[in-house]
Amino acid sequence: MRLAINGFGRIGRTILRQILALPQGSGIELLCVNDIAPLQTCAYLFQYDSTFGPYQGQVETEQDTLVVDGLHIPFTHSDDLSRIDLAGVDVLLDCTGIARTSDVARRGVQAGARKVLISGPSPGAELTVVLGANEDQLGDAQIVSNASCTTNGLAPLVKMIHQIAGIDTAHMTTIHCYTNSQPMVDAPRGDLARSRAGAMSMVPTTTSATHLVNEVLPELAGRISGAAVRVPSASVSAVDLVVQLAQDCDEESTLGALRAAVDASPILGWTDLPLVSSDLRARPESLVIAGPETRMTGSRQLRIFGWYDNEWGFSARMLDVARLMA
Repeated sequence: MRLAINGFGRIGRTILRQILALPQGSGIELLCVNDIAPLQTCAYLFQYDSTFGPYQGQVETEQDTLVVDGLHIPFTHSDDLSRIDLAGVDVLLDCTGIARTSDVARRGVQAGARKVLISGPSPGAELTVVLGANEDQLGDAQIVSNASCTTNGLAPLVKMIHQIAGIDTAHMTTIHCYTNSQPMVDAPRGDLARSRAGAMSMVPTTTSATHLVNEVLPELAGRISGAAVRVPSASVSAVDLVVQLAQDCDEESTLGALRAAVDASPILGWTDLPLVSSDLRARPESLVIAGPETRMTGSRQLRIFGWYDNEWGFSARMLDVARLMA
């Protein structure tokens, strides 16, 4: 599978770290990276990462090339991807966050890539795909959105619960680490709460996850509401889901069925340990359910709490979905 990365930010750099960690013969070849920032800046931010720590290999630059452990990765710096030659690229990973219209989303195809996978919600995509929820709908779609990090944790879980006991209604709160959409100090933003300093307060706000769950699981449309609280933490977020089941259920058998389904899933995990968020850094799962925090009240209310590394886990799903597309 021949890949290219457009946008060498948090997700683009994390994807490269994961590609480099794959064993030889994994079948992934990175043909090029495009980012408008200077190459020296990109190399520095790849080598020294405040969240995942320094890259343990050798990072150098040669003219327009990033060299990591002897691997030469050509670098371009165009703000319009359609001007770059991407012939031979199977899937372009668009990690810029700006591919929200069809004309921008299609620039990779115009440059010669066979397909484009967008690292976030995008109205410009033909289809939104979440692994474990609706990848069977992928078909031969050319412009695909990988949804959001929270949706990748939530959608497979609610599909699993719905198959086990049926969902009447549910509410999800994501306790989410701060991101670049929030300022370091108070500064104007469209969302007044998000205009406050991200590392100083817990900030109630919205999440796109419930809208995207409606899109990828239309059989549950209108049954799941959601909200977010941005918290002063740099990495690892959580999903707190409360479900009203469609039928009376026994706690032991319901949680047993859920645990068995999670154990059989390649993208979900379970822990019986009393972990905290920093323990989940760089975990590749879309969601790791916290067993001690998961329980039933009565015969129909189920509460599930799960952790997800919103950068590392999401980047792992980008590569998984790219394999399906290629």
